[in-house]
Amino acid sequence: MKPNSTALAVSLLSSVLLLNAQAATAQTTSPPSTTATRPATTPPGQTSMPNESPPATTTQTTGEASRDPMVKKMNEDEKQKVDTKRQVASRTASQ
Repeated sequence: MKPNSTALAVSLLSSVLLLNAQAATAQTTSPPSTTATRPATTPPGQTSMPNESPPATTTQTTGEASRDPMVKKMNEDEKQKVDTKRQVASRTASQ
Protein backbone atom coordinates (compact mmCIF):
# COMPACT_ATOMS: atom_id res chain seq x y z
CA MET A 1 0.00 0.00 0.00
CA LYS A 2 1.51 3.32 -1.14
CA PRO A 3 0.99 6.32 1.19
CA ASN A 4 -1.03 9.14 -0.30
CA SER A 5 1.19 12.21 -0.83
CA THR A 6 -1.76 14.58 -0.40
CA ALA A 7 -2.60 13.10 3.01
CA LEU A 8 1.05 13.38 4.02
CA ALA A 9 1.20 17.04 2.93
CA VAL A 10 -2.02 17.86 4.82
CA SER A 11 -0.70 16.15 7.92
CA LEU A 12 2.60 18.06 7.83
CA LEU A 13 0.87 21.37 7.15
CA SER A 14 -1.57 20.92 10.03
CA SER A 15 1.20 20.04 12.49
CA VAL A 16 3.19 23.12 11.44
CA LEU A 17 0.13 25.32 11.91
CA LEU A 18 -0.52 23.84 15.36
CA LEU A 19 3.08 24.42 16.45
CA ASN A 20 2.95 28.02 15.23
CA ALA A 21 -0.34 28.61 17.03
CA GLN A 22 1.09 27.29 20.31
CA ALA A 23 4.20 29.46 19.95
CA ALA A 24 2.08 32.54 19.24
CA THR A 25 -0.10 31.84 22.27
CA ALA A 26 2.95 31.48 24.49
CA GLN A 27 4.31 34.83 23.30
CA THR A 28 1.06 36.75 23.73
CA THR A 29 0.21 35.63 27.27
CA SER A 30 0.64 38.41 29.77
CA PRO A 31 3.13 38.10 32.62
CA PRO A 32 1.75 37.40 36.10
CA SER A 33 0.33 40.38 37.94
CA THR A 34 2.57 42.36 40.25
CA THR A 35 0.13 42.09 43.12
CA ALA A 36 1.64 38.81 44.23
CA THR A 37 2.45 38.63 47.92
CA ARG A 38 6.03 39.45 48.76
CA PRO A 39 8.01 38.43 51.83
CA ALA A 40 8.22 41.01 54.56
CA THR A 41 11.24 43.30 54.43
CA THR A 42 11.72 42.91 58.17
CA PRO A 43 10.97 39.63 59.94
CA PRO A 44 8.19 39.69 62.53
CA GLY A 45 9.12 40.00 66.18
CA GLN A 46 9.54 37.12 68.58
CA THR A 47 6.35 35.12 68.79
CA SER A 48 7.28 32.76 71.63
CA MET A 49 6.58 33.68 75.20
CA PRO A 50 9.61 34.24 77.45
CA ASN A 51 9.80 31.98 80.49
CA GLU A 52 9.47 33.30 84.01
CA SER A 53 12.69 31.81 85.40
CA PRO A 54 15.70 33.99 86.22
CA PRO A 55 18.80 33.74 84.05
CA ALA A 56 21.26 30.97 84.87
CA THR A 57 24.25 31.73 87.07
CA THR A 58 27.69 30.15 87.22
CA THR A 59 26.98 28.70 90.66
CA GLN A 60 23.97 26.67 89.51
CA THR A 61 24.62 23.04 88.77
CA THR A 62 23.38 21.15 85.74
CA GLY A 63 21.75 18.53 87.89
CA GLU A 64 24.52 15.97 87.42
CA ALA A 65 24.86 13.74 90.43
CA SER A 66 28.25 13.30 92.06
CA ARG A 67 30.30 10.50 90.51
CA ASP A 68 30.86 7.19 92.13
CA PRO A 69 34.46 7.10 93.46
CA MET A 70 35.15 3.91 91.51
CA VAL A 71 34.03 5.52 88.24
CA LYS A 72 36.07 8.61 88.99
CA LYS A 73 39.20 6.50 89.58
CA MET A 74 38.64 4.56 86.35
CA ASN A 75 38.30 7.82 84.38
CA GLU A 76 41.49 9.21 85.91
CA ASP A 77 43.38 5.99 85.09
CA GLU A 78 42.24 6.11 81.45
CA LYS A 79 43.15 9.79 81.20
CA GLN A 80 46.62 9.02 82.51
CA LYS A 81 47.02 6.25 79.89
CA VAL A 82 46.00 8.63 77.09
CA ASP A 83 48.39 11.32 78.34
CA THR A 84 51.24 8.78 78.54
CA LYS A 85 50.58 7.54 75.01
CA ARG A 86 50.45 11.12 73.75
CA GLN A 87 53.82 11.92 75.37
CA VAL A 88 55.42 8.81 73.87
CA ALA A 89 54.01 9.63 70.43
CA SER A 90 55.29 13.21 70.57
CA ARG A 91 58.79 12.01 71.60
CA THR A 92 59.00 9.54 68.72
CA ALA A 93 57.73 12.14 66.26
CA SER A 94 60.37 14.67 67.32
CA GLN A 95 63.25 12.18 66.89
